[in-house]
Parts: sequence; structure tokens; C-alpha cells
Amino acid sequence: MIIRKTSPKDNQTLAKIIRKNLEEHHLDIAGTAYFDSNLDNLSEYYNQLNTNRVYYVILDDNENLLGGVGMEAFENIDNCVEMQKLYLSDEAKGQGLGVKLVQYIEEKAKEQGYSKMYLESHSNLKAAISLYKKMGYKQMDRPDFVVHTTVDMFFIKTSF
Repeated sequence: MIIRKTSPKDNQTLAKIIRKNLEEHHLDIAGTAYFDSNLDNLSEYYNQLNTNRVYYVILDDNENLLGGVGMEAFENIDNCVEMQKLYLSDEAKGQGLGVKLVQYIEEKAKEQGYSKMYLESHSNLKAAISLYKKMGYKQMDRPDFVVHTTVDMFFIKTSF
């Protein structure tokens, strides 16, 4: 397995993986990442200069893109970064790659001096919710600063 920063050649596959996941869980609706204006150009969005955000992709040994995860500085909570867009292709699910991506993004956040990670999800995403809880994320009340209006579950991890 290879984990690296996203590049323009990943955009089409990433958008397809994310949209397919959301469609499968009946979340291809307004207020979700499905309609994010930057979804078809994630590498450009996450790789802009002078931003506190990054997106990593995971590839198999043949360099087939299997999924990814992003993070962005989260100004609403002190010393916090937000985990964003953790998605895997159908063929990558059930292999422990979600755990690897979460561990990887937590390590990167720690290297940058963050001590907390926040994330938003939806109750339809049962496997993701299970993963977050297994990885030590604690559910919290809906904060005032939610971006995706359809999300209904919020988590934070205060040490990693």
C-alpha cells in the first residue's frame, strides 16, 4: 500500500468513489459532500498554497486508487484539525484501510502540532460511525458551526 498527497490525476477517481458511497447510503442530496463545489477538483482545493489543508490517497501495489482522507485546520476549536472526506472504493472496504487512513491522518496532524481532531458524519454511514468509535472518537452535540447541513453526527478525539 502507498499513501501519498493527492494530485490532479486522482480527481476523477476520487469524485467517483465519494459520489458512489454517498449514493449507496442515500446521501446524494443537498447539504452533503455530494454537491461540494470542489469535489471534482480535490487536488486543487487541498493543495492550494498557504492553506492549512491536505488530502491523502491510498493506492494498492499496482497504484490503483482505493480511497482517501483529508484534513483542514479547524478554527472553531482550539488546537484542532477536521478530518474530511474519508472514503474507500467498494473493493477496498473490509481490509482495514479505513483504520490505516485514520491512523495516518492522526499522525500527520500530530506532526503539525494538533492535539484534537473533529469530524462530521451521517447516521446512514454505519461502517464509518463504527470505525470512528473504534478509533476513540467521542460523539458530541451538534455544534453551531456545521458546514454540511445534512450531517447529523459529530465526533471529536482529544488525544492521538
